Amino acid sequence: MSTLTQPRPSLRGPARVVLRQHRWTLWIAGGLALVALLGLIALALRSSHVAEVFAASDCPVDGGAGRRCDQTARNYLDSMFTYRRVLDGFALALMALPALLSGFVAGPMIARELETGTFRLSWTQSVSPARWLAAKLAVPAALILAGTVALSAGLHWARSGPAVPYPVEWYSMPVFTTTGTVLAGHIMFGLCVGALIGILVRRTLLALALTVFVTGVVGVSFAGLRARLWPPSTVTGANLDVRENIWWVETGHLTGNGERVSQGPCDQAMSEGDRARCFAEHDITGHYLDYHPASHFWPLQLVETGILLALATLALALAFRVLRRRTG
Repeated sequence: MSTLTQPRPSLRGPARVVLRQHRWTLWIAGGLALVALLGLIALALRSSHVAEVFAASDCPVDGGAGRRCDQTARNYLDSMFTYRRVLDGFALALMALPALLSGFVAGPMIARELETGTFRLSWTQSVSPARWLAAKLAVPAALILAGTVALSAGLHWARSGPAVPYPVEWYSMPVFTTTGTVLAGHIMFGLCVGALIGILVRRTLLALALTVFVTGVVGVSFAGLRARLWPPSTVTGANLDVRENIWWVETGHLTGNGERVSQGPCDQAMSEGDRARCFAEHDITGHYLDYHPASHFWPLQLVETGILLALATLALALAFRVLRRRTG
């Protein structure tokens, strides 16, 4: 006696359908990513060449070595400042990817099919609603994460060129958000929230706009709360040892009993003598500074990414639950 075995469900077929449906969008996005990556490489090579030419000129950056050197230094500084602005603009474009991706998933990929009823064609061809949704999420997630990793790596390489007069702070929003794991976390959150909103709303434009709004609000919120995601280091004393490459979180004064005073009348501009008398009147004996050193980069990255992935998992579970209830 023989037994018939049913083939295990696979996402290969639904994934091919998703690729075919959105092939022009994927081709355009891939072409733009390739052009951007090549542009980063060209910009990095150009900035390295400019830095090498200036170093060979033996002219000081701050000028004062004659008219020729002053003009050479100005040209060098202008060029490096332009390169820095271009890289910051590229980073801002990467930061917008989660909102753009979430809107695309919520609107054109999911809500439009539910709105027009074309999803029924897939569901009547041995493709369950769960597999249909999984394919809708897996394809853009795999492609966009691969492209983002390549672009982030290219941006990091372009920034890590020769020493320039405009250093890049590790904690600045364009650098922190596009380096490490945070960008991938925001992308996964946007993808899952887009799926949930697309299933709930079922209207293409409304789902797109609402998802972009939610993803943008979450991104801005994390930018404001990021410094509080990991306990900062603290330095206190009469004269603070302010080190370079640290992220200032909070600074203020300390009273004789150790109480913190973040602001006070002594912060206003006044002479040294008046400032000392003001400190004595308010029992201010020292100062404090809460900060994040460069070693806090990965703890901050991983905590934010973990929170985003937890929110993405919750949104994804809700999306499958809503879809299952509506389809029986």
